Amino acid sequence: MEKKSQEAVAKLQVLEQNMQQLELQKQQFSAQLIETENALKELEKTTESYKLVGNILVKTETKQLTTELKDRQERLKLHMSIVERQEKQLSEKSEKLRKEVLGQMKTE
Repeated sequence: MEKKSQEAVAKLQVLEQNMQQLELQKQQFSAQLIETENALKELEKTTESYKLVGNILVKTETKQLTTELKDRQERLKLHMSIVERQEKQLSEKSEKLRKEVLGQMKTE
């Protein structure tokens, strides 16, 4: 394999690793989003609410906690959309590079 092809394959491997890292981030954000949405549903059912501060549960106003959780929910959705956009860009780069590598291998 020519040096140019080897470099392209190495770049492709790096792109694949980056895509895997983005997928992990996406899964983490998704889990946090589900957790936040479940907490918001539970807050609708109660008049008393508590928040974990360090290792201590502290009583807090339900309205304030709901606001904090909604803000967190919006941030998580934003992070998810950013990761999905990055994932799409990397996927496009990866596909383009894959085609180049295959083309180079056919000509060798």
